[in-house]
This record gives sequence, C-alpha cells and structure tokens, in this order.
Amino acid sequence: MKIDDIRGMTPDQLGEALLNLKKEQFNLRFQAATGQVEKTHRVNEVRKDIARIKTVLRAKQTAA
Repeated sequence: MKIDDIRGMTPDQLGEALLNLKKEQFNLRFQAATGQVEKTHRVNEVRKDIARIKTVLRAKQTAA
C-alpha cells in the first residue's frame, strides 16, 4: 500500500483497512509459529502498512 493511497482515504476507510491488516498480521503470526508461512516478506509489509495507516490517522485527527 502506498502512502498516497492511504492519504486519499477517509478516516472510516482507514479504520477498516487497519482492522483488515491487523487480522492479516494475526494470521501471518500464527502461520509463522506453526511454520506454514509461504510469503515471509509479507509479515514486514503488513507491519509497515499498519504503521503508515496509524500515522496518517493521527495526522488527520490532530488537523481536525
């Protein structure tokens, strides 16, 4: 997910995307613990996407 895409989203869309990414992160962590994860790079991508969304959400909250 690119930062420009994230900045163009509404706070409701960001909240929904954050929830989906957290679910995916949980599933990836569970797969990693059992040794079933196929795309190991996806773990870091999801973590960074969550941080990007949280950053943009916080910036939008302070601007309002």
